[in-house]
Amino acid sequence: MKNIDWKNLSFGYVKTEYNVRCYYRNGKWGKIEVSSSEYLPIHIAATALHYGQEAFEGLKAFKGKDGKVRLFRWEENAKRLQNSAKGILMAAPPTELFKKMLKKVIRKNQRFIPPYGTGASLYIRPVLFGTGPQVGVKPAEEYVFIIFVTPVGPYFKEGFKPVSMLITREYDRAAPLGTGKYKVGGNYAASLASMQKAHDEGYANVLYLDAKEKKYIDECGPANFFGIKDNTYITPKSDSILPSITNKSLITLAEHMGMKTERRKVELDELETFDEAGACGTAAVITPINKIVDDITGKTYTYGDKPGEVSTKLYKKLQAIQTGDEEDIFGWTEIVE
Repeated sequence: MKNIDWKNLSFGYVKTEYNVRCYYRNGKWGKIEVSSSEYLPIHIAATALHYGQEAFEGLKAFKGKDGKVRLFRWEENAKRLQNSAKGILMAAPPTELFKKMLKKVIRKNQRFIPPYGTGASLYIRPVLFGTGPQVGVKPAEEYVFIIFVTPVGPYFKEGFKPVSMLITREYDRAAPLGTGKYKVGGNYAASLASMQKAHDEGYANVLYLDAKEKKYIDECGPANFFGIKDNTYITPKSDSILPSITNKSLITLAEHMGMKTERRKVELDELETFDEAGACGTAAVITPINKIVDDITGKTYTYGDKPGEVSTKLYKKLQAIQTGDEEDIFGWTEIVE
């Protein structure tokens, strides 16, 4: 293995040694397979290729100063994958299968887990998709569930520093009553053009408005949005928003810190009332926002060039639990022996 510069890792793909796979055929899941190949043969008429029968997850493993490897809330990822699978009529991997494959792939790639203190982690990508052939629009009869891992650095190269966001009404990420609440590839494909527009104009990402009325805050690029004001953590509520495990954890932490929390509709105009704003998700944990620009009206909402006090406290608290630096009183972490 070549030497890895752990402290300068980007959030990208680094080849590791093994991935694990399991096939669903004839109405049941088969045996877990370990593979050193980064490829797999797939039928030219597979439903994943033609009809978007695909869902995935993202979670991390962290090495603590005690040398132990910790997983963060993996059961929630298993549940969310199962929900996504049911939403687009795929066979859902049972929780026990998810757990066995998860721990096996981590153990098989232990030397790729970044050392404590480097700011890097082992990113884990479970992916499920239809491999069975269909020419008509209907669910596949066969599926493959794969988990691979790769060491990663921060999602944003800036790290825990405020970034700018662009509101654009040219694009919608997901339709009302659509697949927005599922972690399926089609939602991310739908976001590529708007994200490219934002990047081309110098912004880190896009802040979406609801697709129906263009009145309420929706997703924040590939993450959930939150705002802080009056000792209250506020995050949008919508059936087209992916239920973020990080956001769910931050809500619990905020309440534990004595804050009020609200998950509700957040109108666009409310952006100017927040003291702090941020995006949250597995990849970046928290990304503070310094400004949000409306590309139609030109209105700019600003939140300062430094991470806010509350955002910083939440970020440090969650990271300390994930790495084992602080006691996990919530039962969120599990040590991989």
